[in-house]
Amino acid sequence: MTKQPVSAVLDTDSGEVAEATAPASARWRAIVPSPTVLVLIGAAVAIVVVAGITNDSFLTEGNMTNLLRQMVSTGLLALGMLLVILTGGIDLSVGSVVALTGIMSAGLVSGLPLPVAILVAIVVGVLCGTVNGVMVARFSLAPFVVTLASMTTFRGLTYVYSKTPITPTTPDFLTLGSQNVGPIPIAAVITLAMFGLGWVLINRTSAGRALLGIGGNREAIRLAGVKVQRHLVLAYALSGLCAAVAGVILASRVGIAQPSVGVGFELDAIAACVIGGASLSGGRGTIGGTLAGVVLLGIIDNLLSLYDVQSYWQQVLKGLIIAVAILVRRGERQNT
Repeated sequence: MTKQPVSAVLDTDSGEVAEATAPASARWRAIVPSPTVLVLIGAAVAIVVVAGITNDSFLTEGNMTNLLRQMVSTGLLALGMLLVILTGGIDLSVGSVVALTGIMSAGLVSGLPLPVAILVAIVVGVLCGTVNGVMVARFSLAPFVVTLASMTTFRGLTYVYSKTPITPTTPDFLTLGSQNVGPIPIAAVITLAMFGLGWVLINRTSAGRALLGIGGNREAIRLAGVKVQRHLVLAYALSGLCAAVAGVILASRVGIAQPSVGVGFELDAIAACVIGGASLSGGRGTIGGTLAGVVLLGIIDNLLSLYDVQSYWQQVLKGLIIAVAILVRRGERQNT
């Protein structure tokens, strides 16, 4: 068999390997969110309009700024989760990585320069993701099992580092989570910048196209000359990177690092990806769709808090939204 160039990608609809120079219409479909995502964006706009009319506090500058800050953690985790989901995997350990890197960064600033402390925490997050990737890629273990085990391991390491909350001793540490650029929080700017880089990765690089191809048909991509194991490790390492940045920013925003933080964060990240049109079987998903899912979940959480709805009802509603999104996606696939 003639070996395809590394830039070859998989057409997940036909199951065939295609060149990176796909028709303009195909590239456009890869960029533009699906009709379902556009409906979700419309729903979010409708919710905002209704909320602005029914609640005087919703559209205030203070609440909008708070909403942007609240969406940062879910946004960053969803970005990393999307890269893993595109390969047909899952990363359940991101919440524990948030806790580990957050408490490490808060603790290290007392003895290291602030940039070094943050860099060390982020490197630890990347290493956590790399370990997951190696276990999945090199040993062909199920991503669910691997990341379930690492979720427990990383949470244990968090408590090994500190059994009690740590308050940062350097005031500058709080800048990332509390300061603004004009009316927009610095953390939100960082998140949007990372989403932009993620868009470039998926839509403009051979590595991003390989991630999509691996999720669509791993064997075809391997035969096309793509190093599947290397790209799988890359996906999980980037997920660890996003979780680490989220952990540092969260500790900075709250002003204290809790070893128990991050429980259930992975579910919100998965929810944002699924609502945004990503397929848990891999090969499908967009940056724009994931961002729309993050925004929709953030608006709903914010509104429910403003209306004093109990947190467990928020979880019920979130679960129903995920179920509806999956059913809609299933209907779309059956109609194509």
